[in-house]
Amino acid sequence: MESYLLDWANLLLRWVHVITAIAWVGSSFYFVFLDSSLVPPADERLRGEGATGELWAVHGGGFYHPVKYAVAPPRLPPHLHWFFWESYSTWLSGFALFTVSYLWSASTYLIDKSLMNWSPGVAVSVAVCFLLVFWVCYDAICQAFGQRKHGDAIVGALVLVLVCIASWLACHWFAGRAAFLLVGAMLATSMSANVLFWIIPGQRKVVKAIEEGKPVDPIHGVRGKQRSVHNTYFTLPVLFAMLSNHYGFLYTHKYNWVVLILMMFAGAAIRQFFVMRHGWKLGRNGHPIGYALTGLAAIFALGVWMAPTATGEAAKAAPAQVGYEQVSHVVAQRCYLCHGSQVQMKNVRLDSPEGLAAHAQAVYQQAVVQKTMPMNNATGMTDDERALLAQWFQGGAKVR
Repeated sequence: MESYLLDWANLLLRWVHVITAIAWVGSSFYFVFLDSSLVPPADERLRGEGATGELWAVHGGGFYHPVKYAVAPPRLPPHLHWFFWESYSTWLSGFALFTVSYLWSASTYLIDKSLMNWSPGVAVSVAVCFLLVFWVCYDAICQAFGQRKHGDAIVGALVLVLVCIASWLACHWFAGRAAFLLVGAMLATSMSANVLFWIIPGQRKVVKAIEEGKPVDPIHGVRGKQRSVHNTYFTLPVLFAMLSNHYGFLYTHKYNWVVLILMMFAGAAIRQFFVMRHGWKLGRNGHPIGYALTGLAAIFALGVWMAPTATGEAAKAAPAQVGYEQVSHVVAQRCYLCHGSQVQMKNVRLDSPEGLAAHAQAVYQQAVVQKTMPMNNATGMTDDERALLAQWFQGGAKVR
C-alpha cells in the first residue's frame, strides 16, 4: 500500500511541478526576450516620463505595447503584477517530489554503497545540505565580485568552477541517477533563492521608495537584473538534469560527472545563443551562432565518446541463441530481490516464465538499453549478463 500511495504522490507532484516550471521558465524566457528586444521609445512623452525602452508585438489577434522604466515609472499603477509565485511554486513542488521520490526511500534511490556506505539519515542530511551550501557559496561569489569591474565574467568563471566541483562531489557521493537530479535541484534552489532574497526584495524597496516619494536607488534594479540573467543561464542545465533520470546510459557512465558538466555547459552555451539572438536582430551584437555551434559540438563529441562498441567483449561473450533457462539464472540472481515471490516492486514479478515473458520489453529497456535496473545496480548485474538478456530478447524472448 505504501508503494501505491507513493506512486500517486509522485504522479500528482510531478504533474504540478511540470505545470509550475512551464509557467516560471516561460515568464523568464519572455522577459529575457523583452529586455533584449526593447528599442528607445518613439513617443516623446514616454521619453520624458523616463521610459528607457518599448516593444510592439502582435499575438492572439491583438497588439501589445510593453514599455520599460529602468529605474522607476513616474507613478505607480493601481494594480502591479508581481512574478514570484511561479518560482516559489516550482521549487516547493520540486522539493516535495524529490522528497517522495528520493529522500523517502534513500536506501534505494539515493545511496550507492559502492560509493558511500551512508545510513539513510546521513545521506538525506548531506543531500539537503548540498542544496544549501551551494547557494551560500554562489551568493557569496555574487556579492563579492558582482559589482566589480568585469564582475560578470569573474562571477561566471567562479560559478562554473563551483558547479564542476559540486558535480564531481555529487557523482562520487550519491547514486548516479540521484546525483544528476541533485545537481539540477541545487541550481534550481539557487534560482528560486535569487527570486526570494534578491529580485523580489529589491523590487519591493523600489516600490516603497516611490510610494514614499523618495529617490530610488538604481542598485536594486542592477542586482535584480544580474540574478535574473544568472537564472536564465541556469535554466537549460537544470532541465537537462531533471530529464536525465530517464536515460541510464548517462548517469551510469564511468565518468558520469564529466557527462553532466559537458551537457550543462552545452545547455548554457545554447541558451546564450538565444539570448544574444534577440540583440543581433536589432544590430546590437554580432551573430551568436558560434555559441549554438559550441553547445552542439559538445553534445556531438560527448555522443561519440560515449558510443558503445558493437564488437565489445560483452557482445562476443553472449551466445547466438539464448533460452529461458540461461536468462532465468541471471534474473534469479539479479532481479528476484525486488521482483520475486516476497517483493513485487511496481507490481512486477519475474520469477516465472509467464511473468518474465509478460515484462520482457520492460526488462530489455530497463536492464539493457537504459541500464536503470537493477536500481543503482545493487545486485551487481554485469555487462555480460546484460548482453545475455539482449540476445534473449532480440531472439524472440522465448520462455518455452
